[in-house]
Amino acid sequence: MANGLEVKETSRIEAFSDGVFAFAITLLVLYLKDPASMGGTSLLQGLISQWPSFLAFVTSFMTILVMWVNHHNMFKYIKKIDTKLMFLNGFLLFFVVLLPFTTSLIAGNILSSSAKVAAAIYSGALLLTSIFWYCLWRYASRENSGLLQPSVKRDHVKKITSQYNIGLAFYFIAFAVAYFSGLASFGMVLLIAVFFAVTASIARV
Repeated sequence: MANGLEVKETSRIEAFSDGVFAFAITLLVLYLKDPASMGGTSLLQGLISQWPSFLAFVTSFMTILVMWVNHHNMFKYIKKIDTKLMFLNGFLLFFVVLLPFTTSLIAGNILSSSAKVAAAIYSGALLLTSIFWYCLWRYASRENSGLLQPSVKRDHVKKITSQYNIGLAFYFIAFAVAYFSGLASFGMVLLIAVFFAVTASIARV
């Protein structure tokens, strides 16, 4: 095979995951409203007044998009699956599907007195997502697991693991910052999405 990669056995779990990512990212747009339905305001004023919803949409869209890209990249290195890996991937997807709901919370409350609570729920759900992401990779990449492509070197595994460690730490900080400022915590989540968008093309096998 090209690049030393063997035939994979992960097509079904990847197809299922792609469907879940697509479903979650599509649900995000449902929380954008037509200003005309609000009444008593011009189209422009209505659109401007919805900036929290648009910002939440962009942030969560970017987050899910980056997750999908990195999930795709991760499974380039995984050639086999087992029951535990399937469950770990399932728990990861649970929090991906939850993101549209937490997005609606942050969009509706980021300027209210409940901003800190909404940001804590939003960043907390993403923190749990990153924990299951980390567990999925660590389980698949553990030495002698037999789940990775044989061409994947241990130094490459360590490089990817360190990247996921950074994401885990950033989401924890965003969750902690929510105690002090909901808007700052929300802003950190957007920066994390940008970080992973930049590092998604980490060195290949």
